[in-house]
Amino acid sequence: MIFELIRLQFLKSVRSTSFAKSLLITIFLAFLALLLLSYILMAGIFLQRILGVLAEGQDPLEVLCSGLIFFFLTEFMYRYFLQNLPVIELESLLHLPIGKRKIIHMLLVRSFISPISVIALLLFLPFGIQVILPTMGMASLIFWIGNILMISWSLHWFMLWFKQRFEDSLIGVFIVFAVLLLGAGSTYMGWFNLGDMVSPFFTWSLTSVVPLLITTILCVWLYYIAYKFYLNNAYLEDLSKEEEVKFANKSFGFFSRFGLAGEMANLEWKLIIRHKKSRTFLMLSAFFLLYGMIFYDNPQYQTEGGGFSFIFIFVGIFITGIFMIQYGQLFLSWNSGNFDFFVNQEDGIAALIRGKYLLLIAVSCLSFLLSVPYVYFGWKFLLIHLATWLFNAGVLIHLIVYLALWKPKPMDLNKGAMFNYEGMGAAQFLMVIPMMLAPYAVYLPFALWVNEYAGLAALATIGIIGILSFKKLSQININRVLSNRYEISSSFRQEL
Repeated sequence: MIFELIRLQFLKSVRSTSFAKSLLITIFLAFLALLLLSYILMAGIFLQRILGVLAEGQDPLEVLCSGLIFFFLTEFMYRYFLQNLPVIELESLLHLPIGKRKIIHMLLVRSFISPISVIALLLFLPFGIQVILPTMGMASLIFWIGNILMISWSLHWFMLWFKQRFEDSLIGVFIVFAVLLLGAGSTYMGWFNLGDMVSPFFTWSLTSVVPLLITTILCVWLYYIAYKFYLNNAYLEDLSKEEEVKFANKSFGFFSRFGLAGEMANLEWKLIIRHKKSRTFLMLSAFFLLYGMIFYDNPQYQTEGGGFSFIFIFVGIFITGIFMIQYGQLFLSWNSGNFDFFVNQEDGIAALIRGKYLLLIAVSCLSFLLSVPYVYFGWKFLLIHLATWLFNAGVLIHLIVYLALWKPKPMDLNKGAMFNYEGMGAAQFLMVIPMMLAPYAVYLPFALWVNEYAGLAALATIGIIGILSFKKLSQININRVLSNRYEISSSFRQEL
């Protein structure tokens, strides 16, 4: 029966109208995966030397055992964003005369066959062969690497259950934030060292099989949890619609003050919440609010005399405008499925674009407000975020939209954001250049001739002028869409 299911999946792929395109994409992604895995293998081979440089004078094995928990925290994060769920395939198989239990087992095993499943093996097995095998023997190596693999694979089964259960709710977002904060953040802020607390468990696995047995039981139990969850929820009437999303039907009240554009902004917000790709962009924007933690307290970027590094301008632009940059680069592609509706409405195009502007500025404003706690590192960071937010809202948003309107492409909103290049064109890859250069073109002349704060004042002033000129600047992009609306509409009708 397993071979029959495999055969059906193969026929489904071969008979698809987009088989050639899917094959090319698969080959490209396979090459990319092999390239990334080769880099991971090289990192594993040189891991002993890397640890020797980073922790000079310490035992590399002890350092690694205390740092393994941070690897698993990282794995938790990238599995959350990269790991796919087998629900779509399940929907296409349930009507067949095949036992539901066999289908669930096949889909779960199929989801396990992924490059992500071998990352831990490629990274730590070379280190174990170099360090553990010569000194402690084969048994210790098997116990240690087996323990690591069981934890890694346990995360796979856990994520299959977790994403299906909580991905569309705020609870899932809070849990992921809590893992990030209590894990990496606690050590970074000096609250407690999670690595030192967990290190004895991995050290114990070098001399005993008990940790391996514990993690093996955990892995089997989590597989059973994922299996039972999918089995109990595997009904066509449940899978034909997405899980109810909290706040999906709610609107922002203040948008209603902006007339038809406000209604379009509310509709755009509902689009973001209800679809996987746009929702992922929103969540990534929340995570990138922590981007400043890498730079603001890093001695490498500190300067003498009360000034600050020019790199902080990029960080401020990134933190206060990340959603604007990510979501705005696919400005019209989000509406590729219903663009004709707006074309055929009186003032539909203008209302759609102004509504998108309104939503992007509102989310950027929210990002600025959420970044206010960075004042903990100094008042200058609040000034940096204020100046960069004004520049984003007054200038950069128009630049992003202008570039995004160059030959927009169709996109399926229900697909994930990771390794999904639908809607992407040359403009999306090239727009990073003017986005990087524009703020520095304003900031650097004043910062070099006067001081850094004069550069911030220039950024804020240009941003305020742009905000006051919003109608004229936005009308440029509205007229551009109106003049090319039929060409854009035709491109959106192309098959993905």
